[in-house]
Amino acid sequence: MTIYTQKGDDGTTGLFMGGRVSKASLGPETYGTVDEAVSALGTARAHATADGADEMAAAILDAQRSLFVCAAELATDPSRRDTLQDGVSRVHQEMINQVEAAIDTIVDRRGMPEAFVVPGGSHLAAALDVARTVVRRAERRAVEYAAEGGLDGSLVVPFLNRMADHVYMLARAAESEWAPSRTED
Repeated sequence: MTIYTQKGDDGTTGLFMGGRVSKASLGPETYGTVDEAVSALGTARAHATADGADEMAAAILDAQRSLFVCAAELATDPSRRDTLQDGVSRVHQEMINQVEAAIDTIVDRRGMPEAFVVPGGSHLAAALDVARTVVRRAERRAVEYAAEGGLDGSLVVPFLNRMADHVYMLARAAESEWAPSRTED
């Protein structure tokens, strides 16, 4: 068996649960961007693990796993979306509630940023800020996909909106809790 199938050589890609669409269509663009976000979060998780920030690494892994669910929903032909399972291959309200609770926990511990934040307070925070921007791009693509009718009845857009907020707050927590201390010259 090989990794290449040659089926995509015609510019199409297979969907979860069957069907093929152009690789240039908005569905693959959207779930591809979610996949990018998962990978960017992987970089952040590697930094967290190297820094010994186990709680942060676990929070990032949870975000990655929930983004996989989001990607599965996006990679499904809209006409087959009713066959998906909540929390496995379809975003559901409890996932949004969990992200909101995670944000609230960080805000309770750290507080809200009081000024504009320039990314780069630490390697981990910088990696999280890159991931946040990719999640925001995925959200914008999902809004476009929804406008063309590809996400009727879906919670993908609000989920991605909350996830970007969550990754933003993880970055702020990384700066305050796990960033190396700075010395004044």
